[in-house]
Amino acid sequence: MAMWLNRAGRYGEFENKFLEENRIYCTWDELAVPLTKFATKQELQHYFTDTNPDTKEKTAINWASQVWPFGHDMKVGEIVVLPSKINPVIHFGKILGEYEFHPNNLNPYYHSRKVDWFARGVPRSYFDQDILYSFGAFMTICRIKQEERVMDVVKAFSHGKKTSPLVVVASSIEGDEPFNIEQNALENITNLIIRKSKGHGLARIVDSILRAKGFTTYVSPPGADKGVDILASSGELGFGGQKICVQVKSTDAPADRIVLDQLGGVMKNFGADYGLLVSWSGFKSSVINDTAKQFFDIRLWTHKEIIDEFLSHYNAMDDEIKEMIPLKKVWVVNTVEE
Repeated sequence: MAMWLNRAGRYGEFENKFLEENRIYCTWDELAVPLTKFATKQELQHYFTDTNPDTKEKTAINWASQVWPFGHDMKVGEIVVLPSKINPVIHFGKILGEYEFHPNNLNPYYHSRKVDWFARGVPRSYFDQDILYSFGAFMTICRIKQEERVMDVVKAFSHGKKTSPLVVVASSIEGDEPFNIEQNALENITNLIIRKSKGHGLARIVDSILRAKGFTTYVSPPGADKGVDILASSGELGFGGQKICVQVKSTDAPADRIVLDQLGGVMKNFGADYGLLVSWSGFKSSVINDTAKQFFDIRLWTHKEIIDEFLSHYNAMDDEIKEMIPLKKVWVVNTVEE
C-alpha cells in the first residue's frame, strides 16, 4: 500500500482545515485549473513555465513532480502522512475519495481528496530517526517508503503502546530527496517553543515580542486573567498611543468564535483601540470566516505569526527569553533550487 507525504503549508497554516474537513489539499498557489487536464507530467511542467515566464525549467520540473501525484497517482485506500507544525506529532489518514477540483474555492484550495484521519497525534518521538528525516524532506507532496515500519508504529500507538525507536540511517523517501536543513531547524525551534511555553509561558513569549517591537506592556499574573493576558501601548511609558488588549491561548485545540467575541467585550471594558488574539493551534473556521469583518479591530496570530515575529525580533528580546529559547544563526550553502 502506497504512503504519501502531504504537507499543510510551510508553517502548517492549513493543518486545521485539513483535519476539520477530513480532506487533504494540494495547496499550490494560484493553480486554478484541474490537474486532470494534463495528460502527462511534462504538460504540467510546461504549464508552470508558460503561465510564469520567470519560472526556471528545473523549478517547473520540481513543482510538476510534486503536483502530478495528487491528481494522478494517489489511490483510494492509500495512506497520507501529515507532519504537524503545530505540535510535535504526525497525523495519518486513509484516502477515501478520488481527486476533486473546486473552481469556486478560494486560493489555494482548488484541489482536494477526502480522507479518514484514523490516527491523529502520533508523537514524533515514536519514530526512528531515518523516518523522521523522510518527514522532513524538501518536497510538499511525495511518496514515502518503508510503509510497514511506519504503520507498525501507528498500530502500536492505536493500541496504546509506546515504541522504542532504533537509530537507523537510511533513506525513506522515493527518489532519495535531500533532507531540508532549514525546515528541520524550524521544526526544532517550534518544538522547543512548545515545550517551554505551555500555559502562561506563551504569554511571556508574546509579551517579549511586543516589547521588542517597541510596546510598553502589562502582563496579567498566572491564573484568572479576566479575559486579557497582556495590555500593550505604543505610547511612551504606556501612556497614549495605540492601546491593545491581547488574549493568548496555548491549548492544543483551535480557538472558536466564543473566544473572539469575548475579546471584543474585553476591549470595550479596557477602552482598547485594538485587540490581538493569539492561538498557538490556530482558529476554527467560524473565526477565520469573519477575518474581513474584524480586520480594522482585531488581529489573529497563530503559531506561524508567533514564530515569524519571534525570529524577526529575537536579537532585541530579553535575556530571559534567549536563555529559555537559545538560538544561533548559521550560514549554509543553498544547493537546492526551489
